[in-house]
Amino acid sequence: PMSYQDDPSKHYIRARNYYQKSFSCTQENVTSTIKNKIRIGYFSADFFDHATMHLMIRIFELHNKKEFDIYAYDYGKYFKDEMTERLKCNVSIYRDIKDFTDEEVVSLARNDDLDIAVDLKGHTFRSRLRIFARRVAPIQITYLGYPGTLGLESIDYIIADKIVIPERNKKFYSEKIINMPYCYQCNNNTKEIAPEYLSRKDHDLPIKSFVFSCFNANYKISPKEFDIWMRLLNKIEGSVLWLFKSNEWAVKNMCKEAEKRDISSERLIFAERISLEKHLARHTLADLALDTFNYNGHTTTSDALWAGLPVLTKIGESFSSRVSASLLHTLGLKELITNSQIDYENKALELAKYPKKLADLKAYLKKSKEKSPLFDSKMFTHCLEEKYKELRFNH
Repeated sequence: PMSYQDDPSKHYIRARNYYQKSFSCTQENVTSTIKNKIRIGYFSADFFDHATMHLMIRIFELHNKKEFDIYAYDYGKYFKDEMTERLKCNVSIYRDIKDFTDEEVVSLARNDDLDIAVDLKGHTFRSRLRIFARRVAPIQITYLGYPGTLGLESIDYIIADKIVIPERNKKFYSEKIINMPYCYQCNNNTKEIAPEYLSRKDHDLPIKSFVFSCFNANYKISPKEFDIWMRLLNKIEGSVLWLFKSNEWAVKNMCKEAEKRDISSERLIFAERISLEKHLARHTLADLALDTFNYNGHTTTSDALWAGLPVLTKIGESFSSRVSASLLHTLGLKELITNSQIDYENKALELAKYPKKLADLKAYLKKSKEKSPLFDSKMFTHCLEEKYKELRFNH
C-alpha cells in the first residue's frame, strides 16, 4: 500500500486493522533488573548481505560495549554470509533462533533480561511481530525495516526525525516518536566503492548523452513519475533512463509503457544485480538520479549520495515518501527537494539542460559527504545510545 498511496492516515488505519486481526495474544507485563550495562536486543531476519545490514553494521561495530550489552536475535532461515560473521564479532550474544517458535523466542528473550528490544522488520516479509505483541522487554522499539507505524500497542517507540514524521503527522502513529537530531537513517561510512575503471560502453549506456537513473525497486514506480520520466526523455535529445532490473515482467511492462508514450524502449537501460562495491561504482556513470514518489529510495538514495550522484526527490506526506528529503536536508542539498510534480519535472529538465548547475551540485555533494552528520557513523551511534539511556533511566 505504501507504494500506491501517500496518505499516513490510511497507512495508520491499515496497520491498526492488521494488528487487531492478526495479533490476538495479550501482551504481558515485563520488567528488567538493574544491571551494570544496558541490555539491547535487536531482532531481524536480515542479518546478512541485505540493505538493513548495509546501513546498520557500523552501529554494531561502534556500540559502546562498556555501557551496553548487545544481543542479536537472528530468525533468518536462508542466508548466512560474511556480513553475518561481521555481526557475530561485534555483539555480546548472537542467538540463531530460526527454528524457535514464537513462544520459545519470547521465553528466551525474557530470560536474557533485555532492557530494550528493537524490531528491525516491521510489516515486511519474514517478520515475526507476534514476538513483540507478547512483549519481550519493558521498552520495545521499531526501527529502519518498515517506514511507518506498526499499529501495535506493544511497540512503544519508533525511531524517526522531524522530516520523516512532521509534527502534524504524529497522530497517525501508535508509537511515541524518538527524533534523532539529524536524519533517522544510520549509515555505514566504510562502504567500499570498487576502484576499477568503468565505462558507459560496458553498461550499454550512450557515451555522450544524458543518463537519468533510478535504481529503486520497480514496484515503487507509478504512472505519475513514469509519465514525467518519459516527457524528460522526449525533451532531452538522446537521453536514456537507467533502471534497476527487478524482474523480467517489470522490464517487459515498462518497455511496453514507454512505447505507449512514444518513447523507444531502447532508451530504457536495465541494470542487473551486482555486488554492492560494483553497484556503488556504476553510479558514477549516471548524471542524475530520479526518485520515486510514494515510496522513495531509502538505502538506494543513500547509496547514490555516498557514490556522489545527486538524487532529485519530491517530498510527500507519509514516512516512506519523505526519506530522501531527510537525507538531502542533512547533506545541505535542499535544492534537490521539490514539493510538486511540476517542480520535480522542471528541476530535472533544468539540471539536464545546464551542466554547470549539475556539476556544482556534484562538487557540493562531494564536499558535504565528508562533513555531514549523514555519513558520520560514530556520531549517529552515540546519539542513538543517548536515546537508549534516556529511555532506560526514565522508564
